[in-house]
Amino acid sequence: MEYVSAVPVPQPRARAAAPSDTPGSRRSLASGLLLGAAGATVVLLASTQTWAEGRASVGGGSLPLTADGQDVTGLPAALAIVGLAALVAVFAVRGASRLIVAGLLALSGLGAGLSACLGASDSAALDEMAARSTGDTSATIDALAHTAWPYVTAAGGLLILLAGLLALRYGKLWPTMSGRYERDGTPRPRKAARTAPDPDRPEDLWKALDRGEDPTR
Repeated sequence: MEYVSAVPVPQPRARAAAPSDTPGSRRSLASGLLLGAAGATVVLLASTQTWAEGRASVGGGSLPLTADGQDVTGLPAALAIVGLAALVAVFAVRGASRLIVAGLLALSGLGAGLSACLGASDSAALDEMAARSTGDTSATIDALAHTAWPYVTAAGGLLILLAGLLALRYGKLWPTMSGRYERDGTPRPRKAARTAPDPDRPEDLWKALDRGEDPTR
């Protein structure tokens, strides 16, 4: 006699091709991640370098002073951190929210680049240092010179901007971070309830003994 199990056998589901499987979406995703991460790293590192240097007159001599990017303006570094957060958040949202976050990523790069360019010729930070060092509020910097680090910072901001533009253009094709943990609503098959062995069926008694069960229960 044949016995038919009442437990439904799960059938394999055909995986629908996700939009992120296309070659164009994979290239844009890799490019966006690379540009965003590299741009933020460049901005954060270049902001700690010397942007301006000069000398303040003290008595009969002069005092050399330098100002790094954080002394001139802390905006590029702050926007780079915002850009990094937006780059991660792009994969945590979808739909209209993804467009908003991608726009924030692009604006962070644009703001970091513009603020770095504006600080490239700034002398206020060194003038403040000269006033504190000499005790003379009217002291100014002589032989003022600027380095190329502000422009390196601006280049990092440009990379973040490009990452944001890629996210705006191709972000709808990129995967969502939480998608793999969501259930698709398909009911899972229940485990078959174990029934007591039938005393009139010797094979059930032997199977129960093999499983280490008491066949008399």
